[in-house]
Amino acid sequence: MTDAEPVVAGAGRAGDAAGTSAPADVVKRTARAILLDGIGPPGATPELVVIKRTKPGMAPYWITPGGGVEPTDTSVLSALHREVHEELGAKIDDAVPAFVDTVRHAPEPGENTPPGLKVQHFFVCRLASMDPALRHGPEVEEPRGSYEIVRLPFTPEGLTSVNLVPGTLRDYLARNVPGVVGLLAPDLR
Repeated sequence: MTDAEPVVAGAGRAGDAAGTSAPADVVKRTARAILLDGIGPPGATPELVVIKRTKPGMAPYWITPGGGVEPTDTSVLSALHREVHEELGAKIDDAVPAFVDTVRHAPEPGENTPPGLKVQHFFVCRLASMDPALRHGPEVEEPRGSYEIVRLPFTPEGLTSVNLVPGTLRDYLARNVPGVVGLLAPDLR
C-alpha cells in the first residue's frame, strides 16, 4: 500500500494484510487549505489557490497549501496558518473544517516518523492577502523540484483539469463546489 492510498473500511489494518493486528497509530497530522479567492456576488467564479509541484523524473501534480503539524504548533489550525504563510506568503480568514483524508504513512528515508496513519485535515479558507516575496521554509530554501503558485477555477471542470492530489479531495470538491463555497457564508461564522 502506498502513502497516498486511503484507508478504507474492511481494507485491513496496518499490521498485516489480513487485518488481524492492532489498528495503526496516527503518526502524522497535516493541515491543508482549500484556499479560495474571489468569492463575490452570485455568478462569480472563485479561484482555488494551489501549488503545482514538479519533481525531477515525475509528472507534475497540484496540491493544496499546507503541511505537517509540528511539535511547536499549538493546534492543527495554527499549523495551517504557519504553513500557508511559509508556502505562499499568505494570510487566511475563516478557516472551516471541510474534509479529512486518512492514509497509510510510509516514512521517507531520513524521516524520523514510524509507519502508521497520516490524517490530513483540510480547511476551506478565504484568502486575505498573499505576497509570494514573503515565502520561506524548506519549499523555498531547499526545493526538491519546483513549487509554482497556480489559481484554478473553483468549478468541477477546473478541479478535474489537473492532477490535484489527493484524488479523494479532488473528487469530493468536484462533487461539492456550491457546498464548499457555502461553508464560508456569513451566516455560518
